[in-house]
Amino acid sequence: MAKDYKVKDESLAAAGAKRIDWASSHMPVLRKIRERFAKEKPLKGVRIAACLHVTKETAVLMRTLKAGGAEVSLCGSNPLSTQDDVAAALAAEGISVYAWRGVNNEEYYWCLNQVLDKKPQITTDDGADLISLIHSKRQELIPGVIAGQEETTTGVIRLKSMAADGALKFPVIAVNDTPTKHFFDNVYGTGQSTMDGVIRATEELIAGKVFVIAGYGYCGRGLASRARGMGASVVIAEVDPVKAIEAHLDGFRVMKMDEAAKIGDIFVTATGDRDVLVKRHFELMKDGAVIANTGHFDVEINVGDLEKLAKSKKEVKPDVESYELKNGHKLYLLAQGRLVNLACANGHPSEVMDTSFGDQALVSEWLVTHAKSLKPKVYDVPKDIDDTVAKLKLEGIGVTIDELTPEQKKYLASWQHGT
Repeated sequence: MAKDYKVKDESLAAAGAKRIDWASSHMPVLRKIRERFAKEKPLKGVRIAACLHVTKETAVLMRTLKAGGAEVSLCGSNPLSTQDDVAAALAAEGISVYAWRGVNNEEYYWCLNQVLDKKPQITTDDGADLISLIHSKRQELIPGVIAGQEETTTGVIRLKSMAADGALKFPVIAVNDTPTKHFFDNVYGTGQSTMDGVIRATEELIAGKVFVIAGYGYCGRGLASRARGMGASVVIAEVDPVKAIEAHLDGFRVMKMDEAAKIGDIFVTATGDRDVLVKRHFELMKDGAVIANTGHFDVEINVGDLEKLAKSKKEVKPDVESYELKNGHKLYLLAQGRLVNLACANGHPSEVMDTSFGDQALVSEWLVTHAKSLKPKVYDVPKDIDDTVAKLKLEGIGVTIDELTPEQKKYLASWQHGT
């Protein structure tokens, strides 16, 4: 019988299972959901295709969906983010997983097509690649898809653009935009894991460095907070005037990237847009400057411009490439300009992904009964799901909160009470 998966090394399964178990022990929300799913089987027979970072935390989500009765298939959403031992463990547990670290472009899309060959009813995306592929080259699958989910800012932007153009053919839930995702995952998860990736790759001291961050959205502000906490002098480059004021009032220096390029020691892009760092910036940078990206796609740093400027290039450490420019300066690019927190480290802490993946598990359940009433648009996560995830998280970490009295609820809901 042919194998219904492709991973790098099946012998890594035991080590991967240990890592998944460790993550699970730090993910009380998903544990609670999994226990209920195992009893109720709300996803029985539902085919779910996921294109996510294949990490130990993602594996806990896959186990949860499978416990609910779903037929799950998984591929990686980034060429450098797959944890090969985790992929092997999932394959050993009977999950159709197609992922290994270091896939080339052709292999990446082969993996996507493998999970789409399962004819999914629900898609779960990290960057909208499954949905994009379905709408462009696999349109025969559209009638069978009841809905999709998207967990990144970049992906949601793409999908809202599709919906505005009338190109989106089935409803999608913007998991990224719900509070229990972006308040915690994007701020605390990205902040910590990006710093982890930079430090692991370079082993540099952060204290005393000029740390330049492009973008002051949820990811950028989380990273800015961590960099300041480690003693860096943080500079923010922004295009949004409101976010620029926020960064200024939060105590950070705000300036154009053309000015920041002259003084920065470490640069991290977190915008979701392309060409944030280009030729003119590289030419201004100090000798020894470190360049990294924590946005989903590898378009924020124009690596092509860097290649053209360099008279030589070599790998000096794993995931660290040195570009020697014609002016004699050396610039160090991390992870080929891809997601530094997953390529150079292990991604977000399990405790943070617990809420994000709790949202995804419960949204999958909700879609089974509600998708037919939805139009081909991008929808927010229902508030009761977000509240449920938050309450489960508080229970899991042993925190209790107050409740409104009936009188307080009445007061907040009324308009008759004056001064």
